[in-house]
Amino acid sequence: MESYIKNYFQKQQDTLAGIPAGQISEIIEKFKEALKSDRQIFVIGNGGSAANASHFITDLGKGASDKTYRRFRCLSLNDNVSWMTALGNDYSYEEVFSRQLANFGRPGDILFSMSVSGNSPNLVKALEAADELGMYTISLVGGKVGVLGEKSDLAVVIDDLHYGRVEDAHMGICHVICYAFMENEALQKEN
Repeated sequence: MESYIKNYFQKQQDTLAGIPAGQISEIIEKFKEALKSDRQIFVIGNGGSAANASHFITDLGKGASDKTYRRFRCLSLNDNVSWMTALGNDYSYEEVFSRQLANFGRPGDILFSMSVSGNSPNLVKALEAADELGMYTISLVGGKVGVLGEKSDLAVVIDDLHYGRVEDAHMGICHVICYAFMENEALQKEN
């Protein structure tokens, strides 16, 4: 068992080492622009990525916002269960995010998606809705890349197919984004 555990963590370290820092820097710059222009940031995912979306918004909306000159306007579209079930029941599960964006999304806002496969139908539908609304789209995906990876304005591909390692890498990226605003004075001030 110890050999399995060591091997698992070695593969996790290799996956984390492959995260493209330049693209994460681009995301931080987009978030800086969104903060300055008071744009909304929407985050979505399914399964473990839904939990990551909620966690990310908690850190961005509270932790990072406590340090910046203005609070991030951010929302996980996974977190209103009543609305999601109404949309899924009355329309389809593929529309649970796109229909929320129809209420909230505005040109210049950001849609941030997380998906290991990059092909979740409800995330793809949300991406299409965001494009129609003139939003900027960012996706974190796994090694399969999928539609999200191919069609987002900015896609970060974690070159691994293991769901646990990819989801851990996605959450690591989310933490880096938040802590960039919490720990760098240059990002905390309006300039």
